[in-house]
Amino acid sequence: MTPCRFLVGGRLLVLSLVWVGVGGPAFAQTSATAVGFEAWRETVLRPAALQSGITPKTFDNAVPFLTFLPRVIELDQQQPEDTRTLNAYSRSALSPANVRRGRQVLNDERVTLQGVSQNEGVPPSVIVALWSVESRYGKQIGSFPVLSSLSTLAYEGRRAAFFQNELLEALQILQEEGLNPAALRGSWAGAMGQCQFMPSTYRRFAVDGDGDGRRDIWNNRADVLASIAHYLAAEGWRRGQTWGLEVRVPPGGVPDSDRDPRSVQAQRVWELLGVRTLQGGALPVTLPQASLLESGDSSGRVFLVGDNFQALRHWNRSSRFALTVGLLADALGGVR
Repeated sequence: MTPCRFLVGGRLLVLSLVWVGVGGPAFAQTSATAVGFEAWRETVLRPAALQSGITPKTFDNAVPFLTFLPRVIELDQQQPEDTRTLNAYSRSALSPANVRRGRQVLNDERVTLQGVSQNEGVPPSVIVALWSVESRYGKQIGSFPVLSSLSTLAYEGRRAAFFQNELLEALQILQEEGLNPAALRGSWAGAMGQCQFMPSTYRRFAVDGDGDGRRDIWNNRADVLASIAHYLAAEGWRRGQTWGLEVRVPPGGVPDSDRDPRSVQAQRVWELLGVRTLQGGALPVTLPQASLLESGDSSGRVFLVGDNFQALRHWNRSSRFALTVGLLADALGGVR
C-alpha cells in the first residue's frame, strides 16, 4: 500500500493506492483523477458557480451529473487535423439522398419555416441546410451528458477557462429553464441539441418558436428552426442577399490584391475583372459586394462570398463548413 500526496485546488490530498497485478498503475491513475476531480468540483467549481448566481440547490441537484468522463479527454486529445478537400468535406451533405431529405423537410415544415423566415429574414433553405449539417435534421445530436462533458474539459482540458465558463452557463440554463440536468445531452464537447448550441449560445440565441413558454432545442422542431434563424439574423444575415456562389475567373486570373479574402469589392468591380458565374453569366444582384475565396486544394474551386457567408462563419469559423451550408442551401432552393 503506497501513500500518494498531491495538491488539488490548494489542498494536500493523501491517497493509499493498492497495486494489483498489471492493472495496478491504471487503477491508481483513475482513482487519483477521480478524487482530484471531486476536490476541484467542491473547492473551485462550487465557489465559482455560487459567485455567478447559481443557487446551492441548483448546484447540488447538478452534482450527480458533474462527473469525470475519461472518454471526453481521449476525444479531445485525439482530434486529427482535418485535411480533407472541400469536395470530400461536403460530399455527404451534398449527396442526392441528403438533398432529397432536405427538400422533404422543407415541405414538411413549410408553415413554420415561412413564419420564421418572415420574422428573421433568413431563407428556409439556409435554415434547413444548417440543421442538416449540424445534426442531420435532428437525428445526430450526441448522447453525452453535457454537464459531465463540460466539467471534464473544465477540469483537465486544453481550454479549461472556456469550458468552465460554458459549464457555468449550462448551470444557469438549469436554473432559468427549470430543466432536469439529465435533459442536457449533446456532443462530447458540450454542444447541445439539434442545432448544437453551446450553453452560452443557447442563452443568447435560443428562442421559443411555438409559444409554449419553453426553448427546447432537443425535441421541438419549431424551437430548433426559429433558434437557427434568430442566431443568423443576430449575427448579421442580410435579408434578400445570397451567401455567395461558385465562379469562374478569367484565364489570366485577378490581381493578387483582389485574391485576398479580406478584399471586399462591389459586384460591378468583380465583373469588370472578368469574374463570371460557372455558366459564364453575369453575377447576381443578390450579391452586391463580395470577396474572392479559393478552396485552397487540388479542386481549384473559386467562390465569391458576401456578408451572409460571414454570418455563417460566426456559427462555425471553418470556411469549408460555411461553403457546405451555402452549397446545400442552393441545392435545396436558395434565396427565395
